[in-house]
Amino acid sequence: MDGAGQEPRSWQLRTGGRGHADHRFTQTGRNRINNGSGQAHKRVAQAGENPQAGNYPLLPGQREESFGGTGWFFNQGRRNQGGQANSESTGHWNGQENEGRGRKYQGVQVHERAGGPWNEQDGEGRGRRYQGGQAHERARRPRNEQENEGRGRRYQGGQAHERARGPWNEPKNEDRRRKHQSGQAHDGARGLRNGQENESRGRRMQPGENPRFYQNPTPGGAQLSEQPQQAKRIGYKFLESLLQKDPSEVVITLASSLGLKELLSQTSMKPTFLQLICQVLRKACSSRMDRQSVQQLLGVVKESNFLKICLPQYVSDIITEAVPAVRHQYPEHIGNIISLLQDLISIFPASSVQKISILLTVLPASINVLRASGVDITEETEKNLNKVQMLVQHLQEKRREGTLRADNYTLMQPQADGQEETYRTMTIYPTYNEVHHDEKPFLRPNIVSGRYQSTSIYLDTHFRLLREDFVRPLREGILELLQNFEDKGLRKKKFDDIRIYFDTRIITPLCSSSGIVYKVQFDTKPLKFVRWQNSKRLLYGSLVCMSKDHFETCLFATVSNRDSADLAQGVVQLCFNAQSQALLAEVQPSDSFLMVETTAYFEAYRHVLEGLQEIREEDIPFQKYIVECDARVKEPAYLTVGTTYNFAPLMEDPPRDEEMYPDGLRRQSVNVLDPNQWPSMESLRLDESQMQALNLALTKELAIIQGPPGTGKTYVGLKIVQALLTNERVWQSTVQKSPILVVCYTNHALDQFLEGIYTFQKSGMVRVGGRSSSEVLKQFTLRELRKKCEFRRNLPMHLRRAYVNITGQMKQAEQELHEGAKHLECTTYGVLHERHLEACIAPQHWDSLMNGLDEEEFYYSGSQHSMILEWLGLGVTVFTQSAAENLGAETPGGQQERDEEQEGEAEEELLEIPEEADLIQADRVIEDEEAAKPQRRKEEEHRAVHELASVLLAMKLENQEEGTAQPQQKAMQWEMTAAQRKKMKRRMRDELRKLSAMTELEAKTIQDVWQLDLSSRWRLYRHWLQMYQGFIRRRILQHEQQYQAAAERLAELRLQEDLCILKEAQVVGMTTTGAAKYRQILQKVEPRIVIVEEAAEVLEAHTITTLSKACQHLILTGDHQQHRMRPEIAQLLSPHIYQELENHPSVLKYENIKGVSSNLFFVEHDFPEQEIQEGKSHQNPHEAQFVVELCKYFLCQDYLPSQITILTTYTGQLFCLRKLMPAKTFAGVKVHVVDKYQGQENDIILLSLVRSNKEERSGFLQISNRICVALSRAKKGLYCIGNMRMLGKVPLWSKIIHTLREKGHIGRSLMLCCQNHPETKTLVSTAADFSKVPEGGCSRPCEFRLSCGHVCTRACHPYDTQHKEYQCLKPCQKVLCTNGHRCPQLCYEPCGHCMVKVEKIISKCGHRQMVPCSTPDTEFFCQEPCQKKLNCGHRCNKFCGQECTTRCPELVTVALKCGHIQQVKCWITEEMKQGMPVECKTKCSVTLECGHVCSGSCHSCFEGRFHKPCNSPCKRFLVCSHKCQQPCTTECPPCQLDCQNHCIHSRCKKKCGERCFPCAEPCEWRCQHYQCTNLCSEPCNRPRCNVPCTKLLHCGHPCIGLCGEPCPQKCLVCDHEEVTQIFFGFEEDPDARFVQLEDCGHVFESQGLDHYMDEDDDVIKLKVCPVCQTPIRKNLRYGTIVQRRLDEIERVKEKIQGPVQEIESSRQRLQAALAENAVLQRNLPLKYLMLEDKLRASVLSTKSIGLIENQLNFYDRLADLTNSMSKIDASERKGLRKRLDEVQDWLDKPRLSFTGQELSDLQAEIQRLTYLMSLLARCKGASGRITPALAEEIASVREILEGTKKFTEKDEAAVKARLEKLCSALPVSGLGISEAERVQIVSAIGCPRGHWFKCKNGHIYVIGECGGAMERSKCPECRADIGGTNHTLDSTNSLAPEMDGATHAAWSDTANNLLNFEELRRLL
Repeated sequence: MDGAGQEPRSWQLRTGGRGHADHRFTQTGRNRINNGSGQAHKRVAQAGENPQAGNYPLLPGQREESFGGTGWFFNQGRRNQGGQANSESTGHWNGQENEGRGRKYQGVQVHERAGGPWNEQDGEGRGRRYQGGQAHERARRPRNEQENEGRGRRYQGGQAHERARGPWNEPKNEDRRRKHQSGQAHDGARGLRNGQENESRGRRMQPGENPRFYQNPTPGGAQLSEQPQQAKRIGYKFLESLLQKDPSEVVITLASSLGLKELLSQTSMKPTFLQLICQVLRKACSSRMDRQSVQQLLGVVKESNFLKICLPQYVSDIITEAVPAVRHQYPEHIGNIISLLQDLISIFPASSVQKISILLTVLPASINVLRASGVDITEETEKNLNKVQMLVQHLQEKRREGTLRADNYTLMQPQADGQEETYRTMTIYPTYNEVHHDEKPFLRPNIVSGRYQSTSIYLDTHFRLLREDFVRPLREGILELLQNFEDKGLRKKKFDDIRIYFDTRIITPLCSSSGIVYKVQFDTKPLKFVRWQNSKRLLYGSLVCMSKDHFETCLFATVSNRDSADLAQGVVQLCFNAQSQALLAEVQPSDSFLMVETTAYFEAYRHVLEGLQEIREEDIPFQKYIVECDARVKEPAYLTVGTTYNFAPLMEDPPRDEEMYPDGLRRQSVNVLDPNQWPSMESLRLDESQMQALNLALTKELAIIQGPPGTGKTYVGLKIVQALLTNERVWQSTVQKSPILVVCYTNHALDQFLEGIYTFQKSGMVRVGGRSSSEVLKQFTLRELRKKCEFRRNLPMHLRRAYVNITGQMKQAEQELHEGAKHLECTTYGVLHERHLEACIAPQHWDSLMNGLDEEEFYYSGSQHSMILEWLGLGVTVFTQSAAENLGAETPGGQQERDEEQEGEAEEELLEIPEEADLIQADRVIEDEEAAKPQRRKEEEHRAVHELASVLLAMKLENQEEGTAQPQQKAMQWEMTAAQRKKMKRRMRDELRKLSAMTELEAKTIQDVWQLDLSSRWRLYRHWLQMYQGFIRRRILQHEQQYQAAAERLAELRLQEDLCILKEAQVVGMTTTGAAKYRQILQKVEPRIVIVEEAAEVLEAHTITTLSKACQHLILTGDHQQHRMRPEIAQLLSPHIYQELENHPSVLKYENIKGVSSNLFFVEHDFPEQEIQEGKSHQNPHEAQFVVELCKYFLCQDYLPSQITILTTYTGQLFCLRKLMPAKTFAGVKVHVVDKYQGQENDIILLSLVRSNKEERSGFLQISNRICVALSRAKKGLYCIGNMRMLGKVPLWSKIIHTLREKGHIGRSLMLCCQNHPETKTLVSTAADFSKVPEGGCSRPCEFRLSCGHVCTRACHPYDTQHKEYQCLKPCQKVLCTNGHRCPQLCYEPCGHCMVKVEKIISKCGHRQMVPCSTPDTEFFCQEPCQKKLNCGHRCNKFCGQECTTRCPELVTVALKCGHIQQVKCWITEEMKQGMPVECKTKCSVTLECGHVCSGSCHSCFEGRFHKPCNSPCKRFLVCSHKCQQPCTTECPPCQLDCQNHCIHSRCKKKCGERCFPCAEPCEWRCQHYQCTNLCSEPCNRPRCNVPCTKLLHCGHPCIGLCGEPCPQKCLVCDHEEVTQIFFGFEEDPDARFVQLEDCGHVFESQGLDHYMDEDDDVIKLKVCPVCQTPIRKNLRYGTIVQRRLDEIERVKEKIQGPVQEIESSRQRLQAALAENAVLQRNLPLKYLMLEDKLRASVLSTKSIGLIENQLNFYDRLADLTNSMSKIDASERKGLRKRLDEVQDWLDKPRLSFTGQELSDLQAEIQRLTYLMSLLARCKGASGRITPALAEEIASVREILEGTKKFTEKDEAAVKARLEKLCSALPVSGLGISEAERVQIVSAIGCPRGHWFKCKNGHIYVIGECGGAMERSKCPECRADIGGTNHTLDSTNSLAPEMDGATHAAWSDTANNLLNFEELRRLL
């Protein structure tokens, strides 16, 4: 704009005279609706015609449904003005994309991706505005009625990728506005449609259905922190180089290579290249350490062209090879191929059988040809091929039986009759027979003295014994549980070997570093008094067994993470074993399991047992000592005669050489095998026994060092390590460096030993074990060593590559899984809102649910209310409140349950005595396994779940966080009392925990859900909930599997990394648990020297699995006593058990035990024992009572509970003791069976020996080891009670008793001494005697004066002598107020305010009320009824002291806008005055075009404008045998249920109405007489075989079936009556044979069934079972008949679908019409994209094309009207917008076709709005020129057009007549010209917007060039001034927006500012 303006050209627009202003009302009428014939503009019905429903196009089920059928998936927002379209999306559309709500796309590139049936509230109602580039939008989004106009997201200046994946994210962005400027945003949404919209929503999800929806494989190219590398091509040289590498490196490299798939996808290969691949694969599969990588690799091979095409081709071609030298190389390559097949079958037994079938067919033939031509085929090759063939045959048989379903099928080698199963294939977990039949396992005794027959038997013995050690308690516990299952007191029953958890639910999968774990919830009611911090329950690694069917099927898992706070809430994390993981796919959070825990630390067992199964016999070192028991131990293999050792570092102050060696020679090194050359004991600071131990350890390859406590074994052990490290050159290998391995039983011992080593070895150590308490050793843990940057840098490249690849996969899977898991978890937190369940609710149930409540309160409290809460008796209406009052009435068992619960709690309080759980946990958890999340992350996840719950749930069980209560709950606050709310919550909790849910069949019979009683409603709710949970469960299953597979590979990778660390170490210290877990690494590290500390505590099997074949030196040290006792107690062990025990000086300084006269005493008695548990155990109540009272006495002496342990010799006594010990008194006191206390100690031990009987049977009390353990646990005080006369018959006890009598430490009474009165002594021999010392002192009163002035009322007590903790229980005497009222509390309680009620006059109202004395009358709420009248005239219903209600609840009668009369609450009338609509409940009752009466209400039918779709059921049977699911159709659409067609190979996954793909697998119908050679989908080319089957049934009787058929499950002997029941007439023939129909299980005589099946009944449908009418689909015998029928059905489907060519032609025509429709694209972009998506669908039918065409025409009309909105006055737009929205809402409803009624309603309303729009546009143009008469005419037309009744033909005629009169008086634009003329003029002039102006009298002119006025002129019409000067318009002139829609002049401040802004933005 240079200022060179132009004289304004006047372009006069004359008014009047032209008839073009008519908007052609008559031609834009009802003529654009398609009738299915393919013509775009063909009329369906003229005025007055009655369209036939049969002419309307129906969609045959091409809906892609989210969550099973409530809505449509299609694209939203992929295209924009001038932008590319790039999108795949499927989702529900977002309703009102109109002004302020729609999305405007102007040029910006936007990728919106979303996918999934969730996100109901994502972007709820927000418009999104995208400006500035190309727009690609992917969206799957629910349409949302409650869109708010003013909300939006603005993305400016960049690419916006919006993503929010998964079935979740409902709460995201609700009520939030996001602005993203100049950045990328990924947005996606997958959602169910939100809210209470359509009454009729299409079909529901069917049971077991997995709805289809688009899924992006990677979240928007998920940005991983470490991007996986690009696919690198694998070539010949690369493969050759792999052959030179270690198998581990080969398999890890290949498994993590992105080029592997590409390599194996080739369909042809050179033979040499293929041979090389087979060679490399064989090497890769030989890796024993990397089984997960092998599985990953073989998984790719299994699905590849290499296996399916290249290998069979290669094997076929080898027979044509002419060159002899090449032919003779083939056996090696064939061996590689067979090896590959073996590996494939072993890992994928189910899925690989079909994949290898072709290869296995050609292989034997080629081998035979080679052999015949003289090529030598080795015996091993033949043997291996035969093995593969046998296995495949076995698997195919299993597949036919239906028992081979998954790849976790265990391949078992057949055993000879009578031969026990080899331990190498035994399952570690208990078997079905073990659990149910008490099948005792085959066990061999452990040979204590003497040799084993062989190494194999040695390993077998230890495997079976170790397995039995942990299986037995579980087996016996479950057996006992099953026997007591029907016992009513089961919840209170205690079991010896197991712990039981009731009502256990598997809530949701979680991602942990070790793989997928599951959050599991159990019932905590019976465990209320468990102190989880100290309880041994559910410790890390404990094994649990879960079952929901009386242990018919079992899920096994281990505790993977233990958080005591979570446990208190009943939550634990479990890791399931591989077999159980496969069963979890169908488990839902609503399934209730019984969970059984065994106390054994299973993880340690598992690692060792697996190690024993894997170890090769030849790899076990020292077999000649361990197995053969050779007592002549040699020196280590690395020592020779001349080997010298340097002992100088072992001497703390080495003497000079001449002092050591008188001969004067310097001897730094000595010959280690010559004891004479060794330094002296003194110089080494050792005593004689220690010197012998050191010598033995260094010179013998197997050394065992044992000694009593305090003899310095650890000291010697450190000397041994120091000597070995100093002389490392002697034993260290030159080929591979190997460390010394130190193994300890506990963490504590490991820390002690390694700290000792650290004093002389400051580096080169690695510690593998539980959490270390040592700061010094922290640097040597694997976790810390891995952190070192040089370690990661020095890792081999193949490990680094694999790490990036695997962690990338894990992040991706976790992202997907996490969202699903949150949703799953939320479903357990309360009642789901119905909008989220809608997809799972049948249409008739949805309609019934939404229309069942006539309560205004519900409708007018706002949308926050949930109908489902009202229905379940949890709502706010009067109806549900009355239901809530009767909550208890429907559950008569409720009180009983509560009583039982309280009983259980009271008893449990006595039973659970806490243990040192953390110490055990620390020993169990290998430090690297710890899964603790940072607290902050845990809290964030917790918060996220509860935020989601706030959106998903209509009501939560608990408001876990402030401010998260649902609006529903907040609204209830003023409606309901706290007691009512509490009652409701309790009801909800009880109902959600119940298991009973309605079946699908039960639910189908229900029409009106409101007619059900409350209990049935909850059962139906649980049915819906289970469907919802089942869908999410299936949805996330594949992500679980992906994550688990990747995590297992990562674990293997970590082992490889750890291997790199351990190989560089000099000393590796491990706990036995760590050594078991890392056994595979130890085999690779090959430590030559192994030192086992505390060896007596370590089982032999543990030690064996830590040894590798490279081990040359094993040193075992230890003793099972590790205690320090005072001398009196030590005398019991020495000399009776130990020859000699030296007392450490520290034990001589122990103080005496308080309150007793002796530190050691045995109390004698002769009270008899009792037998319990059928003689398995014993108890002695006398001893139990005495010990408990003695324990209480010691607690009164001020000993801590942790200082006292009660030991007993029998489990029965343990329970007897616990029943006497309330937790509040004895919390912290340990109670144990002696055996379980081995290796532990305490200050005071109270020991109950139990046995006391006439027969003088002492049981295992005579075993010296047990006696030793029992008597050696006490450090300071030991008090024992038992029948010493009887025990005296045992020789060892006799000696001990003799010692006790000598010292006076035995007698019938124990003497107690009062600490306060030492002269007072009390003798106690029974529990009753302790009543003489009630408080632990004596019987004198205390008489201490308290600070309150009262006297202590207790008897003499040695604790709390200053009475600081004493609570005075006398009444308080203080006066509280001036009225003289005394404090009613006890003396020790705070007094508080005076609460005595007195009469007071309330000053505010004058009423008299009884008020608490201390409460001023001004603060008291008067409880009298309020007498005030409200503004409406009704009386207030609140209390006098409360604020008057603003919502009067009185019912009044009002006339609604529609003319109907209705009763509403008074307060609603006030809202009506403000314009709030009231929903009219009057029944519609109009007869619809289909002939049925409309079931809608006045409101739901829009006062007759849009009728609710007819929901009368169809009930006709379709060709597929299903019943039609659609209501009221003249022509049934294709079936929308899941297709039921399946064969032995696979199942059709399509909808039933779609055409099935024929199965291309070979037919499986074969027997020894015939074999079909056709494909599965072709008619069979073999006859039926009528030879009787020769197999035996499970019962032992012969099979009644035919050869090659599945054996019928009925027996002619066992089920004689059932089988021979006459049906066809041949059943009783002696040679009758029978066939079982696989689809239903009914058994029929074969001759009769053959005849029935062969009959042709001239009907196109499947043959059905003659008894139950189940269609016969899967049966090999009748496969030809079934196939013929299916072919006929397919032809019918094809006809229904329509001719493909015609459909394709219509598709292209509609696509072209849509592409040209710019108005639709601009005004309704989401509808445009939806139609575009539908037309792109792969499967369309004639009817679906008709539906799309109708939708296109309707949306086109709506877009035209929306586009014309700018032509009407702004004040009119809101009303018209509302009417347009109503039409669009109705049009948006999902439907298979338009019914005649719907077409009629839609056409009528759109026609009405077209007339109204035109009239309003004319009125705007003529504003200021409308005369009163004209205004009156306009008002009469508007009255009809704005009416709420249906727009009839009569109305249309009247409107048309009046509008014709108005046309001339009201020109369209106000310019006096038609719209077309205006457009032509503006185009002709060619000026941009803002160049058109008008003079003061309204005459139009144009200014050219820049648009700024530079000259003045005169208007040719009126001679008024026009133009201006210096770019300034004359002040009397103005802009003429009516010409070009400009908002400002082209030259103006506004325009310049905008220009400057654009320039600035470009610069930025």
